[in-house]
Amino acid sequence: MKIATASYPLDVFQTWADYEDKLTKWVSEAAGQGADLLVFPEYGAMELATLAGLDVAADLEASLHAVSDRLPQADALHVKLAAEYNVHILAASAPYVPAAGQRPVNRARLFAPTGQVGVQDKQIMTRFEEEVWDVVPGNALQLFDTALGKMGILICYDSEFPLLARALSDADLILVPSVTEALSGYWRVRIGAMARALETQCVTVMSSVVGPAEWSPAVDISVGAGGIFGPPDKGFPDTGVLAVGEINQPGWTYAQVDLQTIAHARTDGVVLNRRNWTRQDSRSDAALVCKMRE
Repeated sequence: MKIATASYPLDVFQTWADYEDKLTKWVSEAAGQGADLLVFPEYGAMELATLAGLDVAADLEASLHAVSDRLPQADALHVKLAAEYNVHILAASAPYVPAAGQRPVNRARLFAPTGQVGVQDKQIMTRFEEEVWDVVPGNALQLFDTALGKMGILICYDSEFPLLARALSDADLILVPSVTEALSGYWRVRIGAMARALETQCVTVMSSVVGPAEWSPAVDISVGAGGIFGPPDKGFPDTGVLAVGEINQPGWTYAQVDLQTIAHARTDGVVLNRRNWTRQDSRSDAALVCKMRE
């Protein structure tokens, strides 16, 4: 299969048609390059808040609800585009308010060309989400059994926690939509995504929001790039890097991924990290303190 992962800039929209045109162009471009799976980034849907006016987009709390209110319409568009172009699409994640009076979750949605939709919420909040935005954890981890293989989703910070990826150890692909405000943040997520590919002997797909969005106090500046990573083992590059984009250069990054290569690494790799995971169990208690000073 061919995977396309986005380095995605946020825009200001005057009308719904403006957003529809943008998304259609992005999907059409990737599909035109033969991509089967398209991965958009975390909080890429924040640009929908501009449809309610820049005053709303500039208000943290109001922007959360403005985006959540637009999600049914945005999801309908993704369903249409996935079917029209015969692709799977991981939509840009968005704040979603499950019910009146509840706090929003950070929700990613996976669209199949058949019209089926999978939902994955972020598990562990960053300090900004928890302390400033009051975004909360949502549903449990899901493993999506698709025509392209088994997929899991770890949204940004979630990729930095190995036990979450272990819960997805049957996934062929782990999708990592992200948004980070500094180069250090990009590297934290990239290192996390690459480590999860190593441990799980799978392919991880990182997408990023890129560039400025001064109208939003939440995503006013973003630094990142798309990347597709595997284990540095048989059938994969020595670096584990299948493809990586230029920092803050908008566009798609592409790579070909073969499920048989993943399966072979898991059964007959140079090392067998996934199979040997449980060997830690009897050796991962708190370390003994050995005094080596006066």
